[in-house]
Amino acid sequence: GISLGNITERDVKCLVENVLALDKAYPLPLLGVMLEKFPAKYEPAVWWPGKRKEGNTEERNTKKRNSNNNGWSEELEMELKEVIEVVKTKDIEDYERLGNILLKINKSVAIAGPLLTGVAAIGSTFVGNGSIAAIVAVMAGSLGAVVNAFEHGGQIGMVFEMYRNCGGFFKMLEESVDDTLEEKDYEMRENGELFEMKMALMLGRSVCEMRQLALKSASCRMEGIEVDEFASKLF
Repeated sequence: GISLGNITERDVKCLVENVLALDKAYPLPLLGVMLEKFPAKYEPAVWWPGKRKEGNTEERNTKKRNSNNNGWSEELEMELKEVIEVVKTKDIEDYERLGNILLKINKSVAIAGPLLTGVAAIGSTFVGNGSIAAIVAVMAGSLGAVVNAFEHGGQIGMVFEMYRNCGGFFKMLEESVDDTLEEKDYEMRENGELFEMKMALMLGRSVCEMRQLALKSASCRMEGIEVDEFASKLF
């Protein structure tokens, strides 16, 4: 937009929103503010700006559907909804659970490492005054070295960021499907077949496998049971 020379206030706001979204999602010093290392709770990384709703939503949703369905059908919509439901109940929940566990571990070792190292340093000054001080200093130093090696060698912070980014990917996928299906005018949507193929590629599966997942999920839902290990293996 900037290189074209025709800049409007809306273009500037859009660019600012994109930069702010990137700054929140990734540990890059874009604006001199780093990503919060120890957030209060796990939240998926969001690197895309929020959707701006323009015009009358009610009026847009009540438009008559064009006779050309643009590759969309009721079966395709149900398939996408089922896949997203599986993603929400399997992948997103798993990443949230694991992310919270890693966050707690990261906080604990970040406190324990320097604390044990400090105890070892203080204890070493009293080594000559008795054997207990020497034992405490050695034990604290050894534990501090183990904790620091576990924290940095295990890359706990990096693993947490990986979980947060993966959770953000599935959240973006969910929002993409929801936003597309909210548009009642088929002509305003992306072509249905292309959208289905793109979604399958993003999930690393074939269109046929994704359809099988949707059918399995729908059948399990009708029987009143949870989706079995087939879904978790597929993703």
